[in-house]
Amino acid sequence: MRDEARKADGCEPLLKWPGGKRALLPHLLPLIPSSFKRYIEPFFGGGAFFFATQPSSALLSDSNEELINCYREIRDNPKRLLSYLYRMENSEKEYYRIRSMSPRSKTGKAARFLYLTILSFNGIYRVNRHGVFNVPYGYKTHLSVHQTEKIMQISRALTRCELECIDFEEALERARPYDLIYLDPPYTVAHGQNGFRKYNAKIFSWEDQDRLARMVHLLNKKRCYIIMSNACHSSISNLYKSFTRLTVKRPSVIAASSEYRCRVTESVITNIV
Repeated sequence: MRDEARKADGCEPLLKWPGGKRALLPHLLPLIPSSFKRYIEPFFGGGAFFFATQPSSALLSDSNEELINCYREIRDNPKRLLSYLYRMENSEKEYYRIRSMSPRSKTGKAARFLYLTILSFNGIYRVNRHGVFNVPYGYKTHLSVHQTEKIMQISRALTRCELECIDFEEALERARPYDLIYLDPPYTVAHGQNGFRKYNAKIFSWEDQDRLARMVHLLNKKRCYIIMSNACHSSISNLYKSFTRLTVKRPSVIAASSEYRCRVTESVITNIV
């Protein structure tokens, strides 16, 4: 896969997701090997890296059931999904009405998820300990939830992809030699936290980070290509001493006002040299 092809075929992600990697792409894209077999991303989220590269074959997974259902509906039933979205207005009253709903159909659930994620405060996705979405309305009245061209573009990008709601370890067990694996786990560190630890309604623990590291070392022995973004912290570095580790800085996009957004330091970890 050449740089020219990535620029021609890539597209912007549809969702703004906690810990999204749009700003990190200039550091990640140059690491992609000239050829690889299948692409695997087990913490898919907003999928900025995938949508920028659009590999020909991919396994995309996440532990968030609503997220994966949304992507499946975009892939399989984009026109039906758009018909739901066209009936939804961008207003405060409509937002809280839809937020209180519990649709039964897969398409209805995907439309609600997409609507709330686009119009929530600062585009944040967040659920409480019971898994209930609780972000207030964002008052971005200029935004449209029925983005026909964008949704159809994302649908085409997902056509040849497997989409699974599974634990990262199960996804990584399917890797074969020369697969390209991109990992963007929640930024949990030992004895504290850096960035997002709460992943869906479940906390991503240090034990999960350690479990991921064990899998990464096995994948390295299997001759998989690995690119990971993670917290810039000594406890993370200690897990990957035999890998190439790069320190990068990017602007934070989380604070409500750009005035309060600082620069975030992250690590890029890879076995591609």
